Parts: sequence; C-alpha cells; structure tokens
Amino acid sequence: MKLKYLASLVALTLTNAAIAEEKEWEASSELGAIITSGNTETTTFKFGANAKHDIGRWTNEYKINALYKEDEVTLESGLKETQRTNEKYGAAIQANYNLQEKHAHLFVGLTHDSDYFGAYRHETVLSGGYGFRLIDESDMTLGFDFGPGYKYFQYSEKNEEFFKDGRPKAGERDDEFIALAKADFSWKISDNAKFTQRVKVESGSTNTKSISETALLTKINGSLQMKVGFNVTHNSEVDADKVNTDTETVLTLVYSF
Repeated sequence: MKLKYLASLVALTLTNAAIAEEKEWEASSELGAIITSGNTETTTFKFGANAKHDIGRWTNEYKINALYKEDEVTLESGLKETQRTNEKYGAAIQANYNLQEKHAHLFVGLTHDSDYFGAYRHETVLSGGYGFRLIDESDMTLGFDFGPGYKYFQYSEKNEEFFKDGRPKAGERDDEFIALAKADFSWKISDNAKFTQRVKVESGSTNTKSISETALLTKINGSLQMKVGFNVTHNSEVDADKVNTDTETVLTLVYSF
C-alpha cells in the first residue's frame, strides 16, 4: 500500500507538469543482437530507449531497457541443451523541476528492475531530492543528484540451504529507506564521438548497490551511432551462491530522433 501511494504522488507530479505550453522532445533507442551457431550456440538480445521532455520549467526523463541471453550448456548426462542464462528488464522515470538558481533542480523519480539471475529478483525505488550541474558547457556537462529514497525489493529464489541463521527466505519481500546519489558526465569529444559516464549509489541498512555505466558513441550518419559500453553493478550484500559484482560489455546501434 505504501508503494502504491508513493507511486501515485509521482504520477500526480508528472500530470501537473504536462499543463505547460512549451514542449520539446529528445529521444533515442538502441538495439544489439549476437547469435552464434556451430560448435557453440549463443543468442543475446539487448534493447534500450531513452526520452527527455522539456515542458516549461519541468524536464522529464524516461528510460527502459531489456537484456535476454541463451547459451548452449552441457548437462551431467553429456547431452547439450539451450538454456536461458540471463534475463533482466528495467524502467525509470524522473521529473526535474528547474529552480531559479542557475543549473539547479528538484527531482522525484521512480525506478523498477527485474533480474532473473541477479542478486535481487525485483527492486523498486522511489526517490526525491536536489540536483545541480557543476559543468554546463556546449561540449561537456557534469551533474549530480542527491536525496533520500524508499526501496521495495524481493530476494532471489533459490534453495533454502542458503537462508539459515535468520537470513531472509527465498522470494521474501522487504523494504527500507535509502540514501541516493547520482553523477552524470558527458563529453562531446568531436562532431562524431561522445563519451558518457554515469554512476549511481543506493545505500541502505540491508545493502549498498553501486552502478557504473561507461559508454563511447561514434556517429555513423546523422541519426545512427555505434555504442560501445561497459556496465558494472556491485551489491555489498548478496546470497551465498551469488557474486557481489556483475559486469556487462555492450555493443549496440543507437538511433536518435
């Protein structure tokens, strides 16, 4: 009930922002696929979309992403079988209210992540706070967001033997208040190349989650770019059969419109 109430506040905020007259959209989508056959069979699909909407003093940001992977594995019997080895989905929305103070804003955001093979099965975070741009040049920007948040999450489903000594049971849900910090750096190296670095930290009593997204984009034509990225997700507390750090190397085509 608490989560539904807080999510309603986010929806109400965005609805009020939509009253303004001045509108401007920026959007992009990315798609990557790797399919191999022969001695090794692998299928990987990655999709993402980002949009930014300027409405008067409001700037709203929307993001969705998905990753699906299948690999051919050898069973104990010696037979080979294609199995799903990675699958995760995410969505995020953030509304920024630009203050009279130059390059400063207040924000409220809602994110949801589902990961079938990660440290946590589901994570939903509602956050709000203050943000500012330390650098705001035509070829380089550096911005920060800080504030409190509320996280609702579900532990990964696994064998009960990993949940002894009072630890949470598989599939159990929990919630906590967190401290949130984000940094977003963008550098236009040339007319055809751009570097971006994003870092986010969510710290609570149960776990501290850190996410780093590094990317280099090179222009192919006016709207199409090639993206090479390296993503790192670190959880300070994970279950016995999980590792603390997950990494992901990305090669996708990005279309801007």
